[in-house]
Formats: sequence, C-alpha cells, structure tokens
Amino acid sequence: MANHKSALKRIRSNESKHLRNKYQHKTTRNAIKNLRSVEDKKDAEALLPNIVSMLDKLAKNNVIHKNKAANIKSKLTLHVASL
Repeated sequence: MANHKSALKRIRSNESKHLRNKYQHKTTRNAIKNLRSVEDKKDAEALLPNIVSMLDKLAKNNVIHKNKAANIKSKLTLHVASL
C-alpha cells in the first residue's frame, strides 16, 4: 500500500482517468462498428465527422496512438467513399 498522501491521491486519480479513458475508447469503437454496418452513403457521411473527432480526441489524450487514429480515419474514409 502507498505510504504518502500524494501516492494515495495518484491512485485515486489514475483509477478515475482509467475509467474515463475506457468509456471513451469503447464508445468510439462502438461508433466505428455502427459506421461500418451502415449501408446508406448519406448516413455514413453524416456519422464520419463525429467519429473522426472522437478518434482525434483519443489520440490527443494518448488513449490510442496518433498513427493508429490516422490509420482508422483513413480506412473509414475509404469505406465511406466506396459505398
């Protein structure tokens, strides 16, 4: 167990950050799944900017790597263009 107040606070803050990151990451993955399952091009084009924004926020906060975010955005854009 931690011996210092600052270490105890760090444990608490890390747990809350972990939960927030996990929630945002899972929400983004579900949105990506929904986008890939959409058959209508107009619906997909409407969803794409929101998902790109979510990916950028995850990359900015180091939840995912920036190159991974770029790869996902690229693949989703190609997918929407091919509908």
